[in-house]
Amino acid sequence: MRLLLNYAKPVDDITSVVTKISKGQTVDWANHPYLHFYEDELSIAVKEISETMEKMSTKRIVEKDRLKTLIESMGSGLLMFGRGGTVSLVNGMFRKTFGFEDKEVIGRTVYSIGLPTEIEKLIEEVFMTEQGQETRFSIEIEGKSATYSVYGAPVIGNHGNWLGIVVVIHDITELIRLEEIRKDFVANVSHELRTPVTSIKGFAETLLSGAMEDREVRKNFLEIIHKESERLHSLIDDLLILSGVERAEFKLEFTDVHVNKVIEEAIQLVSVKVKEKKMKIIFQPSSEIVVEGDAGRLIQVLVNLLSNALAYSQDGKEVKVYIEKTSEQVIIIVEDEGIGIEPSQLPRLFERFYRVDQARSRESGGTGLGLAIVKHLIEAHNGSVEVYSKPSVGTAFYVKLPIKQE
Repeated sequence: MRLLLNYAKPVDDITSVVTKISKGQTVDWANHPYLHFYEDELSIAVKEISETMEKMSTKRIVEKDRLKTLIESMGSGLLMFGRGGTVSLVNGMFRKTFGFEDKEVIGRTVYSIGLPTEIEKLIEEVFMTEQGQETRFSIEIEGKSATYSVYGAPVIGNHGNWLGIVVVIHDITELIRLEEIRKDFVANVSHELRTPVTSIKGFAETLLSGAMEDREVRKNFLEIIHKESERLHSLIDDLLILSGVERAEFKLEFTDVHVNKVIEEAIQLVSVKVKEKKMKIIFQPSSEIVVEGDAGRLIQVLVNLLSNALAYSQDGKEVKVYIEKTSEQVIIIVEDEGIGIEPSQLPRLFERFYRVDQARSRESGGTGLGLAIVKHLIEAHNGSVEVYSKPSVGTAFYVKLPIKQE
């Protein structure tokens, strides 16, 4: 019995421990009834193997959780196919984009999922060529057009063995939109600059070719050249202002601003145009209202809104300016009796160079950038600007400013 206890029992205990280890079970060495008494080389070696495997298992679980979190947190859709051509992994962005559940995708082939044709073709090309492939396509999702860039590549193991393919789907809708805005902006700037430059060049050449001898013609042409140069100057100024406002380092000089005073100064700045059109700006100062803002920029906003109201109103009409106040914000309203704006045009009103009435805007010397500047400056104040309009009745702009900046 002593021989059995001394030699056979430890072997049985070690066997039971090794069996547990082989099944992936955890061994509690501290509370084991026998093993913590053994100090032979075999027991120590098995204990070290067990502890090493537990550490490796814990590390593998942690790395697996990290990888899963990373894949699920990706801003791009991820789709992975195994060696057999069936889906082995998808992430949250892929499910969100195409509306699939894991059970609808995992284990299925590419043609049985119902993916867009462009993705199916790309996956087929990757399987056939074993080379990375890239494509771009647009689809309608919930009534909105979206553009995606898709990249597929084979997954090759350390020994060159084929493991499957991975497909990454990037949503580039916003990038495409910004690129279109950039193209439109360049085209519009080119067009807006070309018009006055062409006029100045044409009238100058006419004067130099002999028209300068006629006093009346000379005066008329010089007035046109002066007008076009003023328009060109205004356009360049507005472009510089808009460029400055859109820069990341742009900052406002916040102080306590008396709203009544700002409005009165803006009205004074457009008084010449008011007299020219025989119009009237009605403003009744309310009780003293103070907001935290940049006085100079707010005057600039109001001058732009008042200039628009004057430009798009007939002679003899009225423009009303009044103030409303809530517990958290001040609302400045500029209301005119002008031509109004069609509902279809309202969403584009604050775009650069967008004009409701092209001929009238150019005739009044407008650059088409005023409302874009207004929007950016008000947003820089952490406020908002809204517009309400009815054709042939008039338009009202609501500038909403927080009383205190955060």
